[in-house]
Amino acid sequence: MTVTTMQPRSPLTTSDWTDLVDAVREAGRYPTATEAELVTRTVLSGFGGVLRGDTRAAFTRVLPPEACEALSSTTPESFQPTAREFVESMATRIEGATPATARWHVSSVLNVLADRAGTPTTAHLIAQLPPGYALLFGLAELMGTAA
Repeated sequence: MTVTTMQPRSPLTTSDWTDLVDAVREAGRYPTATEAELVTRTVLSGFGGVLRGDTRAAFTRVLPPEACEALSSTTPESFQPTAREFVESMATRIEGATPATARWHVSSVLNVLADRAGTPTTAHLIAQLPPGYALLFGLAELMGTAA
């Protein structure tokens, strides 16, 4: 008898991915679902490099499988970039983006994720990040500096 060990997967479905992309499209006012999906995948991939350990695992539990794959496609960085550094890195990864438009893209995705993840998960996540990330999630920054 062979025992297969499965990786924990999000209980969400592909339609949840479509819903997520549609929500990002609406939040970011992207003209097409294709553009919204590209931005979503790019931001999630970059954000995967920011998250570590239990925080990363807790966040992936509330995301659709496609979002988990994008988030997990990047190995965590050896240091956690500040919110500003993260936005600047996204400006180099999103075609035609400037730091200002990259902030828009990042905030569009992270605001939707915060809404989907819920307050407890989002608050826990933000508490594990350097100052400034709360603003990217559309939340007030209680301490520290903004991005």
